[in-house]
Amino acid sequence: MNHFMSAIENKIGPVAEKLSENRYLKAVNAGFMSSMPLVIVGSFFLLLCNIPINGYSQFMGSVFGEHWSSYLLKVFHATMDCITLFVIVGCSSGLAKQYKLDQVSATGISLASFLILTVFSEGTLAVSDLGAGALFMGLFVSILSVEITRLVRAKNWVIKLPASVPENIANSFSALIPALVVFLVFNGVRIVFELTSYGSFGSFVFAIVQYPLMKLGSSIWAIVIFIFAEMLMWSFGIHGSSVVGAVTTAFLTALTAENAAAVAAGQLPSNIINTQFLANFVRLGGAGATLGLVILMFFAKSKQYRSLGRLAIGPIAFQINEPVIFGFPLVLNPMMMIPFIVGPILIAITCYIAFSVGLVPVINGANIPWTTPPLVSGWLLCGFRGFLLQLFCLGETMIVWYPFFKISDNKAVELEREGEPEE
Repeated sequence: MNHFMSAIENKIGPVAEKLSENRYLKAVNAGFMSSMPLVIVGSFFLLLCNIPINGYSQFMGSVFGEHWSSYLLKVFHATMDCITLFVIVGCSSGLAKQYKLDQVSATGISLASFLILTVFSEGTLAVSDLGAGALFMGLFVSILSVEITRLVRAKNWVIKLPASVPENIANSFSALIPALVVFLVFNGVRIVFELTSYGSFGSFVFAIVQYPLMKLGSSIWAIVIFIFAEMLMWSFGIHGSSVVGAVTTAFLTALTAENAAAVAAGQLPSNIINTQFLANFVRLGGAGATLGLVILMFFAKSKQYRSLGRLAIGPIAFQINEPVIFGFPLVLNPMMMIPFIVGPILIAITCYIAFSVGLVPVINGANIPWTTPPLVSGWLLCGFRGFLLQLFCLGETMIVWYPFFKISDNKAVELEREGEPEE
């Protein structure tokens, strides 16, 4: 088993390290992380319009009028419906920082480039052009505009002012030629695609890249593969959630935004797989669904695991489970690797079935923080039946964890007895 673990670690480690250090994936991750506070706050206002309590909507209507929800949805539309703009800012700024370029000018060039490619109708800009449907185009524009800027600067095609000129003014002038080159490139791209059947570059990217990825990512079997890869990396001490998240965040966010838009329009959400499916249902107590394990620790015979359970229950109530992953430990532990991987996969399949057959309403698109306590998150996202689904999944994982935990607990008891001084 040790030979097997070592062989797997040698294969996985270098690949995971390259993915986690890839400058483009790091920039994409920075884009979504920087936009997350705005999206979460905007989703909070959507949630206020759809609190799962009987009679809530009627009560709010009687107090604030028939159109009470429209007052709250203004904030939602200003955040989630414009998510691509926020992602562009974070992504282009993150990549520019890696290249040691001026982040302000790089961000401005990327935003303007995106607007050049965006379809204008009668001189106005549609909000739909700034939402989740344009996410992949926004990421492409961010990366390519920064790369072109870097190449232009590398060739020294910049306007240089004397050293006595203030830095902010010098940076503005040095960005002129890179901006000109970038805008010429993207305007050329816009013209070319307007002559095609797609009508715009954004439509082309959505049809060829974003839509297929969203369809693939909404498959339960694709999610099972992602979960398996994530947990396998965690088992070897690699932050699997960060590595896998760099690949999945874009299309999961787009699926979440589609659900949110449907709910805001008074329709039913349709995407079972989305960000909250993974963050708040599959990762029940953090990566590996370790909440069930921590509950079992309260009934441990060994002092070691009883103490660890008491220490870990506070953080894990908010989905933070590093004390368990590295304190149990679950990393580099061949026996515990089995429930560590099987548990979240079982939850994913169970939840998918529950949502697809209508036992539980599909997640409402509210982008609540991943640190929202389990059971509370289920109620907020799917009402009381979401609470019951999480409770059922918690029981499932406790059953999966139990035999493996029992073996570890018994070994710990034996070691504690051997270490006790003789009377």
